[in-house]
Amino acid sequence: MSLNVGIIGTGWFADKHARLLSEQEGVKVTAIAGSSQQKADQFSGLFNDAKGYDNVDDMLDAGKLDAVYICTPPFAHGHFEQSLIERNIPFLVEKPLSSEADLPMQLLQKIEDKQLITSVGYHFRYMDSADKAKQLLAERNVAMSLGYWMGGAPGGTWWRKQERSGGQFVEQTTHIVDLLRYLVGEVTEVYAAYSEGILAKQDSTANVADAGTVTLKLSNGTIATISNTCIIPAGYESGLHIYTDAGKLEIGHGGLKDITTAATTEYHNQSNPYENEATAFLHAVRTGDISLIRSNYSDAYRTHRVTMAANESASTGKIIKLD
Repeated sequence: MSLNVGIIGTGWFADKHARLLSEQEGVKVTAIAGSSQQKADQFSGLFNDAKGYDNVDDMLDAGKLDAVYICTPPFAHGHFEQSLIERNIPFLVEKPLSSEADLPMQLLQKIEDKQLITSVGYHFRYMDSADKAKQLLAERNVAMSLGYWMGGAPGGTWWRKQERSGGQFVEQTTHIVDLLRYLVGEVTEVYAAYSEGILAKQDSTANVADAGTVTLKLSNGTIATISNTCIIPAGYESGLHIYTDAGKLEIGHGGLKDITTAATTEYHNQSNPYENEATAFLHAVRTGDISLIRSNYSDAYRTHRVTMAANESASTGKIIKLD
């Protein structure tokens, strides 16, 4: 079955997904929607079968699309998803779901009413190291987890504004929160403390926190701490360490390190997680079988709730309980 796929967005993620899709057998990128006609035309020119649009609804009305990828900043979410839901078009949306707390729940209710196929871009779940970690953890008892995302603030002006990105914990560190949920368990309590002032001195338009530490309780009785900062000029790193009765698992972009008393064993990621993610989504669109999708909109909403609870806790000083 040949698939015609549309892309909403013309940035880095849109380019990455569009190129991967164009390499898939039986898949054509046929439509690109951008924030301007110039951007849409420039981007669509990279793909033989694609046409550019400066309006998403015009793109969706122009011809049959079997699926759409939404690759836009967090603040832009809402209308795009709503338009796709109304037309019963399956979509993959890049994380995070929104910079707002309540919007994803409103969309989720409509998605579930339509039983629409969705996928969310939590590509860490599709790493070979995540598979191996799940296998190892099935026979171990977890006590605690330590996650981190340490780096610098991206240059885009929207990222540095809290109301547009949601801040670092929502926009970037959400990957670590999601990996924790995927491998260890669901979060029931959130307590966060953020610090600020450094980035704002460097950039007068910035109002996101410089750093944060978030303490989490999980439904299985384990605990976790996830910390981040966006002000370091060097020494970037991100990952998740899981402490068990057999030793420590260290999971990052490159792979997995299993540290036990017997040995330290490293497992390197061999496959491309973005390609694995695309394969799972396209299989679902073709067949209706959603079993290969590791993060649909409903599951991603649980990660969204945790990151939004962290922001709420940091602003109020209170522990936020999730039911």
